[in-house]
Amino acid sequence: MAGAVAAYALSPIDLIPDFIPVLGYVDDLVIVPLGILLTVRLIPTPLMDELRAEAAKHEGTPTSRAGLAIIVGIWIAASGLAGWWLWRR
Repeated sequence: MAGAVAAYALSPIDLIPDFIPVLGYVDDLVIVPLGILLTVRLIPTPLMDELRAEAAKHEGTPTSRAGLAIIVGIWIAASGLAGWWLWRR
């Protein structure tokens, strides 16, 4: 179920196409949250308690500054390349 919700959310194909004013986005605003809610409700309670306890243990753990630097570097490089490409035109 979680895979189907993720696939629908990331898919360029929608139930109602996005170019239709208002209705195009309403289906995404309704179907995706309802799918997530249904997926969470389908997880057995003991398993959910175990997963929440595991998440609570990792709360406040250090973040990766190197990962942040790499992502920011990629965005800066992509922006620079796009600017250079536009400048040449």
